[in-house]
Amino acid sequence: MTIENPTSPAARAVGPLLFALALGAFAIGLSEFVIMGLLPQVSAAMHVSLAEGSRFISYYALGVVIGAPLFSLSTARLSRKHQLMIFITLFLGGNVSSMLADSAHALVISRFISGLPHGAFLGVAALAAASLVEENRRGQAVGKVMLGLTLASLLGNPAATLLGEHLDWRWAFACVSLLSLADALLIFKLFPQQHEEAQSSPLKEIRGLANSRIWLTLGIAAIGFGGMFAVISYITPILTLAAHLSTLWLPVVLFAFGLGMVLGNLAGGKLADRKIMLSIFCILAWSVLVLTLFPLMVSSVSGLLLGAFLIGTNLALCAPLQVRLMQVAGKAQTLAATLNHSAFNIANALGAFLGAWVVQQGYPMTQTASYGAVLPLMGMVIFAFALLKEVADRKKSAIGATDLI
Repeated sequence: MTIENPTSPAARAVGPLLFALALGAFAIGLSEFVIMGLLPQVSAAMHVSLAEGSRFISYYALGVVIGAPLFSLSTARLSRKHQLMIFITLFLGGNVSSMLADSAHALVISRFISGLPHGAFLGVAALAAASLVEENRRGQAVGKVMLGLTLASLLGNPAATLLGEHLDWRWAFACVSLLSLADALLIFKLFPQQHEEAQSSPLKEIRGLANSRIWLTLGIAAIGFGGMFAVISYITPILTLAAHLSTLWLPVVLFAFGLGMVLGNLAGGKLADRKIMLSIFCILAWSVLVLTLFPLMVSSVSGLLLGAFLIGTNLALCAPLQVRLMQVAGKAQTLAATLNHSAFNIANALGAFLGAWVVQQGYPMTQTASYGAVLPLMGMVIFAFALLKEVADRKKSAIGATDLI
């Protein structure tokens, strides 16, 4: 990957550029999360049941999974500035359409369109952020971009939900639209053209996927990251049925979870800049530990808040995996980076599915965490294969493998 010269004008503007990228991530996170808090109001306005209204969530996720590879391939020949402008503009259009939707069908389509550029924007934003700093600061740069996503969960979602509840749900999408417009203007104004970027193409990107190390890394993301979602997808029944607390505590618990996400994200970025493989292993092991201990914490308010906070810290896995993909993707940089966010959405669905199975079997709600611990444990198995592959490749190229962990 081409790294900017730290003395160049572009390098001196790293702060504002990272802010622009983080603002886009914030808007995307807000659009993804806010519908969950406003689902009853939106469903009632669209004259559908809550079950039918869940399509407003699931079709967004479907757009993410489809859009990540689709847009990374179709825009492979463009500069990152042009890619980001296309993605944020489409995202803006999808949210304006969501704000103006007059039927459930129209809103489903609008949400799907909004989801299409989600993974592509975040993947290219991570690559762009890493290209602006020295190699030993890539993890922190990626972490700062993803900070926008976590702050959307911690602060943006509660604020937009309150706005939607007290005024109208359309105002939440209006806020997302305004943020997207501001971000598009910032990217256009601040982001360098970077003509020195190595030109890619759809064929180069697809050929690059022949590297098994890419798929092993994506496998860790798709499976190892799912444990967190096995818990947070069912946090309301855990709160009421397991902890025996009022739903009035839900915003506090979600705030604790969001705070854990923010701090975990920042810690993951720093760890990635030290020992990348060791950081991935340690975070997976930490996830297994936290999920295993979570059922023991929910007997008190303080324990539940601590548990929610610790579950949120599992987001530390995001930055190391993104940086690892940059290391191994070769000529498939954009496609691999965007597929990472498809993998995270698969983890979301997998964790929620596993949690649903636990509930259907009649097990205590807290066991969603115990069974969820299986997923990062499986991620550690995939990690072991990735490590063996790395050692073998380094031996073939006569490079010592002792610095991997």
